[in-house]
Amino acid sequence: MKIGIIVAMDKEFAQLEKVFSGRDDIVLQKCGIGKVNSAIGAVEMIKGEHPDLIISSGCAGGADKNLNVMDVVVASECTYHDAYCGDNCEFGQIMGMPARYKAPEELVAKALKLNEQPAENGIKPHIVSGLTVSGEWFVDSKEKMQSILDRFPDAKAVDMESCSIAQTCYKYNVPFVSFRVISDVPLKDTKASMYFDFWDRVAQDSFEVTKRFVEAVNSPSTK
Repeated sequence: MKIGIIVAMDKEFAQLEKVFSGRDDIVLQKCGIGKVNSAIGAVEMIKGEHPDLIISSGCAGGADKNLNVMDVVVASECTYHDAYCGDNCEFGQIMGMPARYKAPEELVAKALKLNEQPAENGIKPHIVSGLTVSGEWFVDSKEKMQSILDRFPDAKAVDMESCSIAQTCYKYNVPFVSFRVISDVPLKDTKASMYFDFWDRVAQDSFEVTKRFVEAVNSPSTK
């Protein structure tokens, strides 16, 4: 299986490049931040590399106060937190598109099964599934996060790319899943200090769990 992994930022790409060095079955791409950049990146990957699966990876903000830095959210579904197309659509839905983009259930199950693995290099996976919402906000305050949760109380994670990649994959009929490491939990944070601390101190080993997920996806039972 050929897997494409899309991240937004140089820092994320550098970490994943270390994790997947020498892998011919993995295509990494840094698309840039936001919905347009990520959609363009997904189209380029689909047309240029023809992956069997695309993963939106990197980091995300935790919407659930029960999450902690370095936990992982695998998106069972994605939507936009900043899209409104009138009363005939659900908030977050683009007219003519699904209200939510659902990940293949078997991939979500594979991700959750990683919770049964022992710690490796001091890292014990803690993975939850649920709704990931995307939009053109850097959520750096409790107030911003709460405004998102007011509309999407079931949200687990917030990022700026996953739903636009999901929409692109939906249009091109390519399986997609978002698998994001939590870098901060804004409802427990002040002025994004968790986020910056994540990159200063924690990130070096945090994406090893992404490698475990890819290995699980490539196991015979999911081919």
